[in-house]
Amino acid sequence: MTDIMQTEKKSKLVIGLFGFGVVGQGLYKVLQDVQTADATIKSICVKQKNKPRAVDSVMIKYDPDELLQDPEVNLIVELIDDADAAYEIVKTALLNGKSVVSGNKNMLAHHLKELIEIQRNTNVALLYDASACGSIPVIRNLEEYYDNDLLQSITGILNGSSNFILTKIFQQGWTYQKALKNAQELGFAESNPSFDVDGFDSMFKLIILALHGFGTLVDPEEVFHYGISNVSDHDILYAREKSKKIKLVAQVSKVNGKKFTMFVLPKLVSADEYIYNVEEEYNGVIIEGQFYDKQFMFGKGAGAFPTGSAVLSDITARKHNYRYEYKKLNFFASPLYTRDITIEVYLRYHDLVDLSHFDFESISEKYTGPEYNYVIGRLKLDNLHKLKTLIRKLNVFIAWTGKIN
Repeated sequence: MTDIMQTEKKSKLVIGLFGFGVVGQGLYKVLQDVQTADATIKSICVKQKNKPRAVDSVMIKYDPDELLQDPEVNLIVELIDDADAAYEIVKTALLNGKSVVSGNKNMLAHHLKELIEIQRNTNVALLYDASACGSIPVIRNLEEYYDNDLLQSITGILNGSSNFILTKIFQQGWTYQKALKNAQELGFAESNPSFDVDGFDSMFKLIILALHGFGTLVDPEEVFHYGISNVSDHDILYAREKSKKIKLVAQVSKVNGKKFTMFVLPKLVSADEYIYNVEEEYNGVIIEGQFYDKQFMFGKGAGAFPTGSAVLSDITARKHNYRYEYKKLNFFASPLYTRDITIEVYLRYHDLVDLSHFDFESISEKYTGPEYNYVIGRLKLDNLHKLKTLIRKLNVFIAWTGKIN
């Protein structure tokens, strides 16, 4: 009996939690309600002092080392916004022999190569299902179910905040600014709204999914991403006239079987597409394979409890000694990343000078009006990538039509 009790004691997770914002508080409440988790939060490290918090003050710490050096803490859960600070926390924890659960997609997208190597050397684990798509277990499915070389593409709405904003615009006729403010008030938007609305958040998540789906880690600087912050009434009207909606979509897909490409763009979505009816703060992910066609996963992608529940799933998995095997990275010939593809886009503009920056290979539709103009045509993704900094300064809006070759 004594041996069994000692084994149970060793298996119990004692958590050092970094961050007590929306997700951190959600996790705290979820852990209180789920008695089978067999995990307790011992300490919570925060930055702001003298801020009222609904936890025992003894748990609150301000020095990261109090958690990182605590021998009783055997799992670090990192849920902070600051990517640089998160990197230092996660790296130090892994080097100290403590496994980690992280939700920081920005940090992961920039540092996964190094952190994977540290895991190998220290024999601990870094889990981060909660970093992509909230409550949808996409990463673990890519690791376990789609652990073969048949995967063709991953397409989806990966950011609940931007989807919430677009839903309010299309369904209730709200302005972009009103919808954004409401998303922030509800805790759906990140502390820096640009991460959500300009496609950074979706891009970081897509990089993580591409690693587990295709076995190649791409530098964030090499991925084109463009968001919804410049969407106008003209773009909404155009979409409605074509019986479409605008959704911020992340796409990674194989090209000719040996390469793959990826980007984040608003997309003109038709009613026959799975993600057409994904509304509010929900995410929707389509996984397409060579023989199993399309699989659709749907769930909440933002908010305290959905993301907190995803973190809990990582915690429970770690209790059972689960770790990512990175099967595509370790056991398959990884495809090469390329931007040498052509996509068809809708480009709304006001000034011919703005239009002149875009080197269209062909234009299939063109409209010139007193208030705005647009063209629909084919562009090289690599050319768009070269313009990615300039585009954000122009009075234009770009949306992908869905055509790619």
